[in-house]
This record gives sequence, C-alpha cells and structure tokens, in this order.
Amino acid sequence: MVTNKYEVAMVFSVKNGDDAVNALNEKFSALIAENATVENVDDWGKRKLAYPINYETDGYYVFTTFVSAPEFPAELERIAGITDGVLRVMVIKK
Repeated sequence: MVTNKYEVAMVFSVKNGDDAVNALNEKFSALIAENATVENVDDWGKRKLAYPINYETDGYYVFTTFVSAPEFPAELERIAGITDGVLRVMVIKK
C-alpha cells in the first residue's frame, strides 16, 4: 500500500461558540485518525484572520500532520467543504 505524508490546515468559525469549535475539532480529528496515522497536531487556537471570511474576523486554527493513502486527502477536503463552521481547509503533501 502506497502512503504519503500530508499536512492539513483547518480554520473553524468561532461565531457559534466554543462548543461548536470543539465539536468540529473532535469530528475532524476522529475522521483523520480513522483513515490515517496521525503524526502531529498543532492547535493554534483562536486567532485574528488576515482578511475577513464570510464577514468573520476571527478563526480557530488547527494543523495536523498525518500519513495516509493518496485517496484520503481529497475526501477530507470534500467533507470539510460541505461542513458548516469550516471557514478554510488546505491539504498539502509534504
């Protein structure tokens, strides 16, 4: 089985409160853990955005490094794209 090393950067909306942010963080952490081997999680917390996204000026940043099959990152981006509360997601191959 071919595997690659990836890093995902996710920015969650903070307008719905800390409970919503924690729920999103747990959801995506579990999804990544089910489909990949997690190497590192860097939780930056709430930060000011460089520019407003959907009229929001703050976001919750989480960076995760993982090893997975090449098909999983596209699925992760797809799920994040249709999930309410996710402002931005970017997966890169390291």
